[in-house]
Amino acid sequence: MSIGQLQSLDVTSVTRTPQDLGDAPAAVYVITPDAIARSGARTLPEILRLAPNLEVIRISASRYIVTARGFTGNIGDQNFSNQMLVLVDGRSVYSPLFSGVYWDMQDVAPAEIERIEVISGPGATLWGANAVNGVINIITKKASATQGGLLELDAGNLEQSVYLRYGGRIGDSLAWRLYGRGYFGSDTETASDASAHDHWQRPQGGFRLDWTPSDADTISVQGDAFTGWETRGGNPGQDSADITGYNLETSWSRALEGASRLQLTASVDHESRNTPGNGTFELTQFDLDGQYSFNMNERNKMVVGGEARISPYHIYGNSTLFFAPDSRTLQLFDGFVEDSIALTPSVSSTFALKIEDDPFSGVTPLPTANLSWKADDNILLWAKASRAIRSPTPFDVDVHENFQNIVFLQGDRNFQSAQLWAYEIGSRYEVAERFSVSLSAFYNDYDDLRTVEILGVAPLSLTWGNNLEGHTYGFEAWADYQMAPWWRLSASFDQLSERFRFKPGATATFLGTAQLGDDPKQSATLRSTMDILHDVGLSADLRYVGPLPDPHLPDYVELDANVWWNMSDTTRVSLSGFNLLHARHFEFPQSEATAVPRSWSVGLQWRF
Repeated sequence: MSIGQLQSLDVTSVTRTPQDLGDAPAAVYVITPDAIARSGARTLPEILRLAPNLEVIRISASRYIVTARGFTGNIGDQNFSNQMLVLVDGRSVYSPLFSGVYWDMQDVAPAEIERIEVISGPGATLWGANAVNGVINIITKKASATQGGLLELDAGNLEQSVYLRYGGRIGDSLAWRLYGRGYFGSDTETASDASAHDHWQRPQGGFRLDWTPSDADTISVQGDAFTGWETRGGNPGQDSADITGYNLETSWSRALEGASRLQLTASVDHESRNTPGNGTFELTQFDLDGQYSFNMNERNKMVVGGEARISPYHIYGNSTLFFAPDSRTLQLFDGFVEDSIALTPSVSSTFALKIEDDPFSGVTPLPTANLSWKADDNILLWAKASRAIRSPTPFDVDVHENFQNIVFLQGDRNFQSAQLWAYEIGSRYEVAERFSVSLSAFYNDYDDLRTVEILGVAPLSLTWGNNLEGHTYGFEAWADYQMAPWWRLSASFDQLSERFRFKPGATATFLGTAQLGDDPKQSATLRSTMDILHDVGLSADLRYVGPLPDPHLPDYVELDANVWWNMSDTTRVSLSGFNLLHARHFEFPQSEATAVPRSWSVGLQWRF
């Protein structure tokens, strides 16, 4: 795919309607199927390393943190980034129980990904609360694009996987696919070169149907089911987590007169997790989402929509960790309107507002305003202001935790949403289909961030509070250059500064502000992709991640590489190496983190 073709890709996450990437007024990056195949990555978090506007941290064999513009999370956050919203075909996989994403419970086969749209910056007006620092939307291929059979085998010293898919048609209007995938992750290592005992496995299967009963209508039905288990380090077999889940999603889209379109999506998502020492939770989410897009006139485009989500859950605790109450039915309702106006042929403005009502935050307005200028066909500039919140969860409100009868953590029934006002300017520039660059600068103003507060003294009792405020600012830049028809270079650089302070009344200031997360100030990447021969290619990804300040962790430089050979139209073999510069390195400073070792993998892909 040329750089010009990349800028013409449709993206839908910025305005919830299709638009060219080159016209999207946001810091958005698109991971394409070609980039995924060339990288050799086999899991979603490793694939997301391809996005220059994301920070990906590996904690152990199965646990990751993925975030943008700071807020990596910490032990108190269950090692979650609580500011990122993640979607799979528009279905949220953000946990309303613990404020984050269980990445070990999310798997999409690389061969099924149509594209991944990564937005750094708030998306709450269109996608709801918790889209504070960014949105990741993983979009899968239609069944019509996955016809025939596909077998993928990968084997290496750290991971093994098998994927089998078959797709077909029933008549001219219905396409289908079935798939099964098994992933097996081996133990990582400790600092002393011993096994970390954190191996895991996750089999999954699913299907998709796409039906076009008329020229105007499209109906899709898709579902997945998985199970798995993972060890969590320490004593083998004595601390393992069992995970199960399923999801089913149905969507209907109708093209109406002119450019109008009506879309409805209904889904159910169930997940269960049993971790010795931390109990078991079962969560089911029922979601109904709809939107209607239309043109008021030649210069004015409107999108209106709403969502209803009902999420019953039950948490089975123990004497050291429990929730009171241990079950609830969370209900969320929202509605939004977006108005895009062409002020002149080159200047456009977008105003949007979402009103959201959830059980802990109540009714919350989430506005945004965007002004963009298409200076010519190849230059786009924009300025944006947005409001977003991070909604409270049962972990904030209902949790009770005992630790050897010394520390008692109790949820706060008066806990409030964390608030953000975000400001951004950016530009995107393309030169002669050989060079493109994207630049964005941001200032984020936060209030009511979560803190730990002291309730008592004997034994020491703690609770959550909202006594932290502050701001972050920085910039993101990435560029692509087509050196030759067979060689492309990509580079990126991110800068982040954070300033936080306790508000009057904070009682546990001795804990410091590191409880928000431990973020590098700088990160950079350099990627080279070459088609050496007609059937042979090589890619190399060099990345630098700056030191983490508190707790301290040294910076690191690592290299991933992948070489592939298309033996025929149906067969491809590859050899991948990851973290090649060091025998092992750490990406997370907490004591439970394990070292990420050097690894390799051999892959076979066969189409039939």
